[in-house]
Order: sequence, then structure tokens, then C-alpha cells
Amino acid sequence: MTLPDILFYLFAVLTLVCAALVVANPFSRNPVTSAMFLVLTIISMAGLFVLLHAFFLAAVQVLVYAGAVMVLFLFVIMLLDLKEEERQKIKAFSVVAGLVSVGAIVAVFARALLETQPGKGLPAPAVEGAPLPLGKLLFTHYLLPFEVVGLLILVALVGVVLLTRRDLK
Repeated sequence: MTLPDILFYLFAVLTLVCAALVVANPFSRNPVTSAMFLVLTIISMAGLFVLLHAFFLAAVQVLVYAGAVMVLFLFVIMLLDLKEEERQKIKAFSVVAGLVSVGAIVAVFARALLETQPGKGLPAPAVEGAPLPLGKLLFTHYLLPFEVVGLLILVALVGVVLLTRRDLK
């Protein structure tokens, strides 16, 4: 096993473990702890980008997501003045509705991937990791997935605000 292989497995395991700890954190119910695990997930993903020789993407990943977006998340958490939450009872209807929704989304994505072949016939970028070919590729051939990711981030932000707000009684 070479050093890049070892580093790949290390960063992949770190990414998966930290991502799981963002959602299901057994150590603390504090949302700031989950935000810090998200920062660790983003940094380990940047390590994977470095191994792929995509240095620009790694730098953007750390600067934009670990820097700007996480500061935004932490400001929202602190403005809402969230305390450590007590465990709430899980409703069966919510679990079933969530599983059906996730299943429907996975089915739509699987069908779309099976019917199309993303990236087929596209020329390789001229320079590895250069921002200009990457930008042209993102905003021409991959515009729809790029916009879907932006919409997904917006929905996640709205979901965080709605899930963490206090019930007004």
C-alpha cells in the first residue's frame, strides 16, 4: 500500500465518521458540537480533493464552506439561543413519511442516472484543477446539478431554522 492509498482511506473514514456524528452525536445534544463535526467533515473532504490533485476545489471547500457557511450556521445557532435539547419522542408517522420521501428521491435519482450517462463525450479539462475550465464545465454541462445543490443547501438552511425554533405558546 502506498502513502496516497493510506491517506485516501484515512480521509474517507474521517469524512464518514464525522458526517455520521453531525447527525447522530452520542456525545452531546448541543448543535454547536454538530457544527464542529461538520467542519471536520468538510476539512477531510478537502483532503480527498488534494489527493485528486484538485487543489483549487480543496481551497474553495475550506474557505467557503468551513469558513463562511459554518460561520453563518453558528450565527444562526447563537441567535436562536439554543440550549442543549432533551430527547424528544419520535412519531411513527414522521419516520414513515421521511422514509417514503427518501425512497422517492433515491428512486428518481437512480432512474435519472440509469437513463443518462453524465459526462459522456465531454472533453477533459485542459489543466488539472484550473478554475476557468472548471467554471465553464459547471455552468454549461452541469448547470442543473449545480443549481440543485444550491437549492438543497437553501432547503437545509430553512430546515435548520424551522427545526431549531422554539415553540411559541
